[in-house]
Amino acid sequence: MNRRILHVVTNTAHFGNSKQPTGLWLSELTHAWDVFAASGYEQRIVSPKGGRVPLDPRALKWPMRDASTRAWLADPAKMALLSSTPSPADISPGDYDAIYFTGGHGVMWDFPDNEGLQAITRALWEKGGVVSAVCHGYCGLLNTRLTNDSFLVRGQKITGFSWTEERLAGVAREIPYNAEAQMKARGAIYEKARLPFMSHVVTDGRLVTGQNPFSARATARKVVALLNGA
Repeated sequence: MNRRILHVVTNTAHFGNSKQPTGLWLSELTHAWDVFAASGYEQRIVSPKGGRVPLDPRALKWPMRDASTRAWLADPAKMALLSSTPSPADISPGDYDAIYFTGGHGVMWDFPDNEGLQAITRALWEKGGVVSAVCHGYCGLLNTRLTNDSFLVRGQKITGFSWTEERLAGVAREIPYNAEAQMKARGAIYEKARLPFMSHVVTDGRLVTGQNPFSARATARKVVALLNGA
């Protein structure tokens, strides 16, 4: 039986109430998708509200517009996957072996408090599945509680887009919270690379997180290794 991966993407197209655009950081989806596809895994995409997924325009420029993202953009079938996504209510957690939260700043608004995503994540985790995220995707784990009411991330080693990287990206004043600080407040053991924007992956049991867009492939490879029993 093929392994099945559930990708989570944002529906948020702007920073809060501003006109500044955001959305899915496309390479964080495509790089992982390529890795999972090479292993023969079945894949599906879900978003908090279902429907259309906006793309962050910054992720469509060099150097992020690489062969992987160009191939996705040129493939009508792949683009159709982002034009009409299912919502959490359409997903049965028991059908999946791993969940992978993608990033882009939009997720800071629509991931943390989505009860449907939390329910999927909790069910998958408690049945022994792999929970993973890259970059801002870890915002989807901020408020997920287990059936014992503890935070899933409490006591877990984790990484994600750092506050230093937010400042260097020039958006620290535009975002609704400091995700790194919020993770620490929930008892997570936050780690990051010595230098910003370097690939960095942290694995703690069945929890796999990557720090930034450049960590997507390595994050997916670690998920594959765990699912293959390595």
